Amino acid sequence: MLVNQLRQCYISRSALDVLQAAEDANRLTFVESVEELVELAAPADRCDPRGYFTVGYDVPGRGFVPEAKVCRVRNGIAANYLEPYMRRRDPDCMVIADDKATDKPTFRGRFGTDFAPLRLETLEWLKTQPLACFFFESGLPGHTLNALAICPANAGFFALGLAMLQGIKPLSHLQCQGEDYRFGAVVYTAPVFRHTHFDGKQVVVHNRRLEEVGIHELFSYNLYPGPSAKKGVYGMLLTLGEKAEEPWTTAHCSTVQVITPYDNTTTIMHEGASGGGKSEMLEVMHRELDGQIRLGTNVITGDQRFLTIPRGCELRPVTDDMALCHPKLQQAEGAPRKLTLIDAEQGWFVRVNHITHYGTDPNLEGLTIDPPGPLLFLNIDAVPDSTALIWQHTLDAPGSPCPNPRVILPRHYVPGVVNEPVTVGIRSFGVRCPPCTRHQPTYGILGLFHVLPPALAWLWRLVAPRGHGNPSIVATEGMQSEGVGSYWPFATGRRVDQANILLRQIMETTSTLFVLIPNQHIGSWKVGFAPQWIAREYLARRGSSLFRKDELIPSRCALLGYHRHTIQVEGQTIGTWFFDVSSQPEVGEEAYFAGARLLTDFFHQQLRQFLHPDLDPLGRDMIQACLDGASLEEYAAFTPVNT
Repeated sequence: MLVNQLRQCYISRSALDVLQAAEDANRLTFVESVEELVELAAPADRCDPRGYFTVGYDVPGRGFVPEAKVCRVRNGIAANYLEPYMRRRDPDCMVIADDKATDKPTFRGRFGTDFAPLRLETLEWLKTQPLACFFFESGLPGHTLNALAICPANAGFFALGLAMLQGIKPLSHLQCQGEDYRFGAVVYTAPVFRHTHFDGKQVVVHNRRLEEVGIHELFSYNLYPGPSAKKGVYGMLLTLGEKAEEPWTTAHCSTVQVITPYDNTTTIMHEGASGGGKSEMLEVMHRELDGQIRLGTNVITGDQRFLTIPRGCELRPVTDDMALCHPKLQQAEGAPRKLTLIDAEQGWFVRVNHITHYGTDPNLEGLTIDPPGPLLFLNIDAVPDSTALIWQHTLDAPGSPCPNPRVILPRHYVPGVVNEPVTVGIRSFGVRCPPCTRHQPTYGILGLFHVLPPALAWLWRLVAPRGHGNPSIVATEGMQSEGVGSYWPFATGRRVDQANILLRQIMETTSTLFVLIPNQHIGSWKVGFAPQWIAREYLARRGSSLFRKDELIPSRCALLGYHRHTIQVEGQTIGTWFFDVSSQPEVGEEAYFAGARLLTDFFHQQLRQFLHPDLDPLGRDMIQACLDGASLEEYAAFTPVNT
């Protein structure tokens, strides 16, 4: 009966057929709340005597193959994958099934066959399974992408993660709108095909049937939410913005309103590749037992530097990872022009690998130990009926903790969260840097923070270095690029289109202060995320107005824009070693310039692929300037307002 009611809505015929088959066999569960999915994730009547529910599937020729063990804990649901490979996102998981314009690997190109037969096989398999489905909306209220999720019922923990991240719309919401309710996307989850067709690898297939039937199909052939429930839906939003009459994008960023002890408010938007410090920008500074802030530890001498900041700024989180930059939110013509955004998610996928013991982050620890409602823990070592603790990480191997433990946190649980659109004053970009020394020069030459002219801010987003020791994805060696805006791994179309959208966005918001912030290392100093916490405190106290030219020093490497000689934070001076890495005795000029060459060569390699005939002429000039070895003055001249 319920499926018949849906036929009045504009919905995919393929999805209706799957739902109808399940309903006819009494195997269909329509889910209308997170609480229902908590019950499905670890059904009491199907758990073993210890309280674990094993999620797995019958694979021809192999028998039952377990995927994950799930249990109920006092603060939600804990799920642990049995393969370490499944505990983080595979950066090569996305393929495109359709014949629309794309720079991404296609299904045919990767697997040598058309997707259509596997699509039908997937739908037929789903028709034989007990299913859980729910409806959700993604995008700007009033301009949403309406979507349907169809999952095997025994993968309730995966559906729970998707629902926490995207929300759930009750059936009554659809029924009230009837024929006016139009679906634009469907997520199909079919984990068994990872084993039968893809040699155990994570694969997420985008099938953009937008012109034919107005539907963006996403086929998730794995149960780790990162590539599909989160980044897959992200890809749908990017496609939606790219195809709009006035193109827009969903930025890969965290956003926070920072209120200083003097009651000044500054909004900071922090972008970057995976591991670039987005979640950390929302965190209170980590302190030592005596209350000091550890600025860094020298990897050669063991020397340490500390700051005393008696009172940190108040933080009001806005976004954790995805921000809608829809045209309807932007300011009218005129100055000053700054970007306005709103959160694109209902929940946050928070990585907690840096929470290694009790007291590291009391705010997050307290919120996850005693939350207002259930949470979903991934790769956290918890037993049934215990309290899951975010510093107890599942081991990939004896003595080797999983580098990607996660908790999905509904945003309405977060104290002080901002639900309204905000206008950005400071737009920062985070880069994971390795140590740089005389004996081992690397690109770890970034100082505490750098101020970028808009042209360089755009180039950094095109390249978006993934950087050193990334914990969020399957390991890769050396410097990698996540590309345009750092969200390129999730986009389905062409680089040049996203590059043009970002260029237009940055050129229309040049009143913004653009900064570059490293984490992990500054030259020979191991710093963790201290640079962005200290930069946040300093810049918020200073305000978001642009620096005067006499306050800044041109960096020795033009790609790094400008830097300060020193700064004072609450009366304490941070010296030039932490701004000009070449001045560190353990580094010196020779190693610095060797690192600068590595960085410059990497930029040149990555930027050449954007020299497409459809690239905006201004963008072409900026890229060519970089390839020709432009000076900092030449970059600044593209937008004189930010000299």
